Amino acid sequence: MFREKYIVGIGRDKDENVGLGEGSALPVGVPVPWSSATPPTGWLKCNGAAFSSEMYPRLARAYPTNKLPDLRGEFIRGWDDGRGIDAGRTLLSGQDGTSFSHYGGNFDIGSGHSINNYDQIVSNQPGFSRFSFAGPSRGDGVNYVTIRPRNIAFNYIVRAA
Repeated sequence: MFREKYIVGIGRDKDENVGLGEGSALPVGVPVPWSSATPPTGWLKCNGAAFSSEMYPRLARAYPTNKLPDLRGEFIRGWDDGRGIDAGRTLLSGQDGTSFSHYGGNFDIGSGHSINNYDQIVSNQPGFSRFSFAGPSRGDGVNYVTIRPRNIAFNYIVRAA
């Protein structure tokens, strides 16, 4: 029973056994991926919430706006800091996704018909599509869409005190 509590981390033991309790080596304010919806005692979710600098003075040094970063559904990226890879970004700034071309459908234009090249904005697409058919058709052409890498969802939390 003790071994199971130690591994699974039930109740108060959870905070102590994974090294997140009092005296944690992790500094206040560092985002940490957490596998539970509820953060351990002394930790807050990175959900964009405001916090009290009187209640969390050490956290206020890491986030002087007294607002946590909102990392829900976001990837963390290293700051450029003058390297020139992602110039112009400031710390804690957001960035939209990039686009790329990918084939997105089947062609069935019927016999005796041709496909014309034509670019147009399509309002119901996440980007724009390049397609045009002469005659009856079905399917899709080339879609330019926002992409993301494979991922696993974690709850980002920060040590608050």
